[in-house]
Amino acid sequence: MQHQALPHPPPPPMASSVKGNSRLSIAMERTGQWIFSQEIPSDVMVEVGEANFSLHKFMLVAKSNHIRKLVLESTEPDLTRINLSDIPGGPETFEKAAKFCYGVNFEITVQNVAALRCAAEYLEMTDKYCDNNLTGRTEDFLTQVALSSLSGAIVVLKSCEELLPISEDLKIVQRCVDVATSKASIEASFPSRTPTNWWTEELAILDIEFFGRFITAMKLRGAKSLIVASAIITYAEKWLRDLVRDHSGTGANSAFSDDSDLRIRQRELLEAIVSLLPSEKAALPINFLCCLLRSATFVKASSACKTELEKRISVILEHVTVDDLLVLSFTYDGERLFDLESVRKIISGFVEKEKSVAVFNAGDFREVCSAAMVRVAKTVDAYLGEIAPCVDLSISKFNGIANLVPKGARKVDDDLYRAVDIYLKAHPNLDEIEREKVCSVMDALKLSYEARVHASQNKRLPVQIVLHALYYDQLKLRSGVDENDMMQDAVTTRSQVQQDVSLARENESLRTELLRMKMYITDLQKSGPAAKGSLGSATTSSGKGGGGPRKGTFFSSVSKKLGKLNPFKQGSKDTSNIMDEGVDITKPRRRRFSIS
Repeated sequence: MQHQALPHPPPPPMASSVKGNSRLSIAMERTGQWIFSQEIPSDVMVEVGEANFSLHKFMLVAKSNHIRKLVLESTEPDLTRINLSDIPGGPETFEKAAKFCYGVNFEITVQNVAALRCAAEYLEMTDKYCDNNLTGRTEDFLTQVALSSLSGAIVVLKSCEELLPISEDLKIVQRCVDVATSKASIEASFPSRTPTNWWTEELAILDIEFFGRFITAMKLRGAKSLIVASAIITYAEKWLRDLVRDHSGTGANSAFSDDSDLRIRQRELLEAIVSLLPSEKAALPINFLCCLLRSATFVKASSACKTELEKRISVILEHVTVDDLLVLSFTYDGERLFDLESVRKIISGFVEKEKSVAVFNAGDFREVCSAAMVRVAKTVDAYLGEIAPCVDLSISKFNGIANLVPKGARKVDDDLYRAVDIYLKAHPNLDEIEREKVCSVMDALKLSYEARVHASQNKRLPVQIVLHALYYDQLKLRSGVDENDMMQDAVTTRSQVQQDVSLARENESLRTELLRMKMYITDLQKSGPAAKGSLGSATTSSGKGGGGPRKGTFFSSVSKKLGKLNPFKQGSKDTSNIMDEGVDITKPRRRRFSIS
């Protein structure tokens, strides 16, 4: 490190040694070595915090106007104790200032020059009071050495963190920021060493306040967003390493509470970093934004912070990967779902943006979707397949995310069908209605041939979806046309299937009614001959078609209803070869549509 050595004249005649307690620093112990003399005893004790310095007033007064004023203004006839505990830099810096007063050699470096400059101002060791004083020497070093390089400016700026507010008043902070931003802009455009972003690593030593000032100054200089983003990413990965980079969560499974000092520091730091992000939305990689958003959720950052990150991710969602979305969804240990609400907001924001673009271009968003929307749809379907096995994923959350994607964005629903099948397999206790709700997000008529064959044999699917797949395949086989030409007939087929499913449900209702009637007849038969005679006369009367009470109309009504159950009454659909396709329709499913 560059430094400047002060002249080393012969030691002056002095006496005494450093007096203090056992807590004196090593620096204070060294002080006794350069004060030691047997000729002139010390006449003043200078207190700086817990350190005490036995010195000579005439040596200090010769260089420091502040100490001279204290001696002159003292009410004591002979001032023997001076308290300078509020001197910038503390005992170590005062030791160097005292050495300067005694003419003892020491080094000025980029690490201590700011503290010496502030201490010189505090002690009024100016050139106006004494030629070639400490103020002038430190100013020369700042200008000629420390602020001549980017690294030096950053180190001096770091040292100013403990010297506020005097370092701010002396414009040292602003000078460091100006030099650092100027040289960083040049370094970013014309790298002088490798790796080219070396300066971002050095910049990361600053605390968030000074780092924020540096980023703000870079923006005012018109620095490119990618340069600013590079510095922010490096800084975040250093100070939030366990949240952003290592994904460990810093004791996510430990006893750290949301109000612990660690969580509070992480929350404040994260919110400050988000506030510094460049205005250009695409300047930051989406995986970094996803990590920031997951961290914001974990440390319970403000809603404004989370909303800003969600908007930024939504704008560039077409570049997202399944892994990026999974980062948002699971806890750091990957054991449970974490935050699906942010995923929902991100996808919804992207869809709304695409709708606005479509309206602006006078297009129909429901029928024609952009390539970006199609990519996002595939990513969302694959993402649903990854989270489907989670036992704590509710149907409403699963369907809520799936339904955000417009129907027109999916040319085929194979990926969505895979996600639905995984969900049904992971949730075997769902009843028929719940399974139908899960399957409602997909269109069986938009499945590929292989997917339809699988669906027609999938016992986990509700009957309605199986009928959709079977009808479409039978219509295709009957017509013998190419599958691409069948899409127009799919709408008509879907309508027919829905009607037939309705009849199937009515069939089930009639079957239940018949079972109840059989039980009623059995009870009558067991009640005795009188009941049997009554039943027989009622049956005879009904069979003759007489005008008496119509006890037997129940059977005739059932017969009439059964006559309506032809599922192909609105069009001839040849289903003779359904079984020839090898479709496995199990016995329970055939009984579902039987009437006895």
